[in-house]
Amino acid sequence: MKTGAFKRIMLKISGEVIGNRRTGEGIDTASLNKIAKEIVNLHKHKFQIAITIGGGNLWRYRDTKEAGIERTTSDYMGMMATIMNGVALQSAIERLGPACRVATALDLPQIAEPYIRRRAVRHLEKRRIVICAGGTGNPYFTTDTAAALRAVEMDCDVILKATKVDGVYTADPEKVKTAKKYTTLSYNEAIEKNLKVMDQTAFSLCRESKMKIVVFNMHKKDAILDAAMGKKVGTLVS
Repeated sequence: MKTGAFKRIMLKISGEVIGNRRTGEGIDTASLNKIAKEIVNLHKHKFQIAITIGGGNLWRYRDTKEAGIERTTSDYMGMMATIMNGVALQSAIERLGPACRVATALDLPQIAEPYIRRRAVRHLEKRRIVICAGGTGNPYFTTDTAAALRAVEMDCDVILKATKVDGVYTADPEKVKTAKKYTTLSYNEAIEKNLKVMDQTAFSLCRESKMKIVVFNMHKKDAILDAAMGKKVGTLVS
């Protein structure tokens, strides 16, 4: 099938996407299989697909401060959570056919290969799906930053940031009913208005590298495919 506006994409999804549908916690088989099917559908349309997955369904520092675990240790626990999610998603995808590799910033050779840029790009060229896990391998950086970094390194055309709302708004649409949606945004507008498209480190990297970002609601039918094809969904930041 013919591709649309983009060829090589970075899909950024949160850990909550594969978590319990009500709480977003743990790994829910139905949610995992649903996102795997959507990714495989995207693969059938000849896109080269890299994925960065979060770990918030299993561990998140800001939600566990009361545990008393030191920040650096907690961040490494979060990185390991992303690897668990990545391996689970890999299994779900490969059950449906496409070859998939988990490339991690942490050294865990028994379950995943190390992230090496040239190897990851070669996997994409050979039509293998690449799941980037383990964040950047450093504490104090979010998976948004990891997604931006890997997208730039692997020469992706766009970051598709899958969320639970259909784009970027002037305010939180779940709290402010009069919030208005942006269909397009410049990098500078997003920064000046503090719209929190991504964390500032990730966003600055995207701006410097002119990496396009599409923020969209992944729960809408065919949303990921439509975003990859360059259709008017969500908000385009460029």
